[in-house]
Amino acid sequence: MSLLIVNADDYGLTEGISRGILRGHREGIITSTSALALGPAYPKVAGWLADVPSLGLGVHLAAVGEDPPLLTAAEIPSLVGRRGRLCDGYGGFMVRAATGRIDPDDVRREFTAQLQMVQELGIPVTHLDAHQHLQLWPSVCKVVLELAVRFGVPAVRVPRLRALTPVGVGVTVLGRRLARAAGRAGLRYPGDAVGIECAGNLDCDRLPTVLARLAAGGRPAVELTVHPGEGDDPDRSRYTWGYRWEDELAALTGPVARDAVARAGFTPGTYAELPPATVRYR
Repeated sequence: MSLLIVNADDYGLTEGISRGILRGHREGIITSTSALALGPAYPKVAGWLADVPSLGLGVHLAAVGEDPPLLTAAEIPSLVGRRGRLCDGYGGFMVRAATGRIDPDDVRREFTAQLQMVQELGIPVTHLDAHQHLQLWPSVCKVVLELAVRFGVPAVRVPRLRALTPVGVGVTVLGRRLARAAGRAGLRYPGDAVGIECAGNLDCDRLPTVLARLAAGGRPAVELTVHPGEGDDPDRSRYTWGYRWEDELAALTGPVARDAVARAGFTPGTYAELPPATVRYR
């Protein structure tokens, strides 16, 4: 049977999202989460993780987004603009990176601060990934892999996107490079993944199809990335991503979810349970 990691991103972004992730683990099929150390709710909700030792914990490293970095503008000048804010999204970041305006040492300093903040919880960190999948970008990839090795984090996420679009081709090319580099560094990663194409839009109808597709690949370990959250959450209003957090939570905790996992032949688990040998990126 293949290992299925159902990883919920953005723990710490808001209280409602964090509570939704914990509920999705206790009542549903979520097995893992990635903590966003710079999330506004992180200081309040971080301690809740101690009550769920069965939930795998990764770090959702962020160099873009609506929220300020942990370090000051003086410490990471190339990552922030005139108002001391990060780039809003990956597009702006990549333009700056491609034109030599992002200093990898600034990325390293900020990511180190975020990783160390999560490690202060005393809970083993199972994996690293990045907000908006920035670990795909070569210079960021190098930093993420270096930090994983340095801090003894055994695994990283390798995003997939099978789409005949410029973005899909870019994810495929960069994902292959990331997978090869992770393998050379002795790091583990799931052999297949779904996340980008259904981010924030997974529901009860779509979930069985997604799981069946992952199962059909026959990989020893796969990941489904999800974004659940509670419905009544005014703190989410500042994030205009178009996500349907409450629909994802309903899908992941409803009666369809466990049945779909069982019918697909998966064994639920975390990044800590990845097999030692990596597999070729597909």
